[in-house]
Amino acid sequence: MTELQKAKKVRIQKFLSALGVASRRAVEEMVMEGRISVNGRTRTKLPVLVHGGVDEIRLDGMVVDTRSPDKVYYLLNKPAGVVCTRQDPAGRRRAIDLIGDAPSGVHCVGRLDMDSTGLIVLTNDGELTQRLTHPRHGIPKTYVVEISGRLDEKQMATLKAPAYLDGRKTAGLKVRALRRRRDRSVLEITLREGRNREIRRLLARLGHKVLRLKRTAVGSITDRGVKVGNHRMLKRAEVAALLKNASAPGEEGSSPAPVPLRKRKSVGRSAGRNRGIPGGRTTARAGGGRNAPGRSKRRRGRKK
Repeated sequence: MTELQKAKKVRIQKFLSALGVASRRAVEEMVMEGRISVNGRTRTKLPVLVHGGVDEIRLDGMVVDTRSPDKVYYLLNKPAGVVCTRQDPAGRRRAIDLIGDAPSGVHCVGRLDMDSTGLIVLTNDGELTQRLTHPRHGIPKTYVVEISGRLDEKQMATLKAPAYLDGRKTAGLKVRALRRRRDRSVLEITLREGRNREIRRLLARLGHKVLRLKRTAVGSITDRGVKVGNHRMLKRAEVAALLKNASAPGEEGSSPAPVPLRKRKSVGRSAGRNRGIPGGRTTARAGGGRNAPGRSKRRRGRKK
């Protein structure tokens, strides 16, 4: 193989993700499970480098079409009882089944519980999938949640504060009460993470069972005009907005990294006056502070 061919080799998870086969993390798992072969050789360890258009890649024995497909983007309002998975051994209805004309490689971006309803993006754009699902990008998702019981102010504050799930610290939730009654409450919750059943688990800790959960927005895209069970194509501007919201740290659309602050020594009122710090009065004479030698001697003299 020539040096030019070597230079074009890329990691298999990036290559197959760009084709819409699966997310990078899913491809890595496929390799470790021995489901992928390259040029007839089963690979079970990473890294795996491939040359697009030259190497033959098989997934579960089937040749992967390495021709780049046209990228498509769908917004689905998922009904309850539908699963967001590529394959389901139980034979349940999948989100992709609701989009009959979807080309091969289209998959759900992230997940939404089977019992939950609301918006889910489906695409064969592996790069968009990577950007929207990677924890560091933190694209906001908004939910309307109906729970049992009344959520008081103390519990609201608990939800907003960071907590630990599976040994990792969460970023906290943005919570707004839409309706609060003795037996039921309705909340609007926004989060920037994709932890497994995060909202349900945090509310369960406070003794509240989730009765209904609906995702109403992904970034700036809302469910307006998309009925439950229906879908539509995303517009170019909407795809661009998703990418902007999911910009990596340091890129446009991202929050700047926090600047570490150095501790400042506390400055007393007298020191502030003597040093001319704004907000304090300066002394008329230099050396007229409380600890000046002459002043302490005069005080001792008066005491005698």
